[in-house]
Amino acid sequence: MADANPLDRVADHVVSTGYEALPPAVTARVKTFLLDTIGVGIAGSSGAGIAELKQVAAGWGNSDEARVWLTGERLPAQAAAIVNAYQTHCLEFDCVHEAAVLHPMATILSAVMAWSERARARGGKVDGKSLITALALGVDVSTMLGVVTDAPLEFFRPATAGGFGAVTAIGKIAGFDRLTLKNALGAQYSQTSGTLQPHVEGSPLLGMQVGFNARAAIVSADIAQAGFRGPHDILTGQYGYFRLFEQNRYDLEPFLARLGEDWQMLEMSHKPFPSGRLTHGTIDALRQLIARHGFSADDVAGVTCHVPPLVHRLVGRPLTDAPEANYAKLCLRFVAGVFLARGRVDVPDFMGRAALTDADVHRYARLVDVKLDANPDANAMNPQTVEVTLRDGRNLQITLPFAYGHPAAPLSPAENVDKFRRCAGYGSRPLPAPKVDALIDAVDRLETLDDVATLVDLTQADERS
Repeated sequence: MADANPLDRVADHVVSTGYEALPPAVTARVKTFLLDTIGVGIAGSSGAGIAELKQVAAGWGNSDEARVWLTGERLPAQAAAIVNAYQTHCLEFDCVHEAAVLHPMATILSAVMAWSERARARGGKVDGKSLITALALGVDVSTMLGVVTDAPLEFFRPATAGGFGAVTAIGKIAGFDRLTLKNALGAQYSQTSGTLQPHVEGSPLLGMQVGFNARAAIVSADIAQAGFRGPHDILTGQYGYFRLFEQNRYDLEPFLARLGEDWQMLEMSHKPFPSGRLTHGTIDALRQLIARHGFSADDVAGVTCHVPPLVHRLVGRPLTDAPEANYAKLCLRFVAGVFLARGRVDVPDFMGRAALTDADVHRYARLVDVKLDANPDANAMNPQTVEVTLRDGRNLQITLPFAYGHPAAPLSPAENVDKFRRCAGYGSRPLPAPKVDALIDAVDRLETLDDVATLVDLTQADERS
């Protein structure tokens, strides 16, 4: 029976929800993470493999529908979505929904902005209120796929689940009816991809998978608009998402019952450091212990991190002598070594061979041990307990229920803007200060914009853009 298909309830939520239904707090958080994501995408222009990716993408068609953020190469919308999604995730600096184990905005925003630029190229426009609504709904749908399962993470949800959020957002902007949206989501499921093997190996293809699903979202929306029927029982069907991607372990009803009331945008976490979110508990713990007890890195004899299974499995990896940047960002020992050596963890700390082989970083990293705790939740990021043994014999310990950047310990508005400004300076070329200021202002008054492609104009380093 059609009514038994949970996709019907999801589609109804998306189609029936307008801007006026969004609580002010949701609108504010959309703006916060929109600015954050644009900034991270600009910074990512200096990431590994960007030049090669843009060269390849230039061969995927000669249309000039959309642009690469910061550097301005004109590409077909699908190609621009891949490049901008990769730029957004390649530094491991983009926001995260911890309960879903998912970075939804990288996939959603790259696809939506490419779609919006293409709309302008064809004589249309997407206004700010539509973008706010689309992002809120896209995050709802993508995070649902992670929140409702207790299965151990096996596929890369920023790609797999993120793609559904991107289709949802595009469908909302395009005014899809219930059937067209279901067809688009079915088409997306038919293209869904993303494994954790690149995560294990530190391959740049990890972030590329985000791009693949952003591109797929545009394809899915296009073919649904053309009238193609997609599969509809894609969540709980015989070969549906939860059966194939999440071991058939899920409980959808509580989430569906709260659609329109529990907005997942309010559960998003910042990433204050450009490393795997699962490493942030240790950084935060070391920050707090040093602030509280006044010791220096040279006073440290050892660090023991007691972490949940997900953290142990994904970032408790061995230290290597000359890691690639993607591996280093996802190695808790290396990241802790960076903090102890430099008193910070920021984008330049993973750029270039000198940073990745720094003797001080590796010396401190070898003091770090990562131990599995008894947490029974296979997807939990927290709590984490960090013990520091000092050379004078003292043993200091802290247990954090969550790390800095979590909704319960968020970046302040000023800190969010500061992160954006730093990111704007980390790109492959400088973004002029007037455009930095204009982007901050445009996002702040997003609901008044009549064409959100203006945001892409403001990301362009070339003053003539």
